[in-house]
Amino acid sequence: MAEHDSSYKLLFSHRELVADLIRGFVNEDWTQSLDFDTLERVREIGVCHDLREREDDILWRLRLIKEGREHWLYVYLLLEFQSSVDPYMAVRLLTYVGLLYEDLRKSGAIRAGEPLPAVLPIVLYNGRDPWTAKTSLSDLIDPDLPAQLRAWQPQIRYLLLEERRYAESDLAGLRNVAAALFRLENSRAPADIQRVVASLLDWLAAPEQTELRRAFVVWLKRVLLPSRVPGVVIPNVIELEELHSMLAETVKTWVEEWKELGWKQGIEQGIEQGIEQGIEQGIEQGIEQGIEQGIEQGIEQGIEQGVHRGETKILRRLLMRRFGALPAWVDERLEQAAESEIEWWTDQLLDCDSLERIFGESR
Repeated sequence: MAEHDSSYKLLFSHRELVADLIRGFVNEDWTQSLDFDTLERVREIGVCHDLREREDDILWRLRLIKEGREHWLYVYLLLEFQSSVDPYMAVRLLTYVGLLYEDLRKSGAIRAGEPLPAVLPIVLYNGRDPWTAKTSLSDLIDPDLPAQLRAWQPQIRYLLLEERRYAESDLAGLRNVAAALFRLENSRAPADIQRVVASLLDWLAAPEQTELRRAFVVWLKRVLLPSRVPGVVIPNVIELEELHSMLAETVKTWVEEWKELGWKQGIEQGIEQGIEQGIEQGIEQGIEQGIEQGIEQGIEQGIEQGVHRGETKILRRLLMRRFGALPAWVDERLEQAAESEIEWWTDQLLDCDSLERIFGESR
């Protein structure tokens, strides 16, 4: 988790990724008035101890041009990777934004009598569980208060960007670095990662984008690839082009190694179960004859069943990584499948883009 957080913070320390996040995912008209050339990271503004210790938060600012006048807009980006959703996120952000205003005032960034700058709080969430917390503080306050009293209550809202809710079909058509990051997070198979990395290699070709390319490599090596292809050794590369070439050469190998690992586990389980079944049958039929025949038959049946069970389990996992939760009809086909069908469907997985095509279903 710490590795994931630090890798994400490294990515969002690059202005191009933050700019694309705002351009692509803050879908409001006023963003057309933003001057992205002025986008800058706010590092030292006399930030208080409480904010300095918040390592998962990043602060940027840029100019908003309205009726010929320039105004600073602060973008408070909170990176949220908790295993459970914080129901009081709006309360936390009320505190953080208040501390930010206090620090701006103390540092002289806001002079006496000047209006406070606007703040856009963004919560970027990539957890597996759906985000269920209220995004407005008013929704957390007692709804039965008298209307006049409610008017005195503090107000704040935050923009929630929940990566899992963006469909691949919507993101794939965007030439947007933040969208590419979301696609990588939502990827199900090494081949999906390879396609997105190819796009990034094209989009981030300029010399001034070298550090952002390398930040993606660090995150891919340390976080994403180990989670998608567990147990596979990843070469020590530092350039995105090297990583893309490596993926092109090893995607199919990784899939085969993963399948082979599953088959071996299935055989081991089958032998173990076969020996146990053979001993039990042997005792019932006669200790000497039963153990001898039972172990022999049990091992043979266990190996066959174990191999088949391992192949089926691995195919199901590969299908889920690529297509998400499987419908009931797919589980039924897998449970009833013969060995030859499992092998055929596994081969089809690399070439077909839908479950229906893999299984030859017309739906």
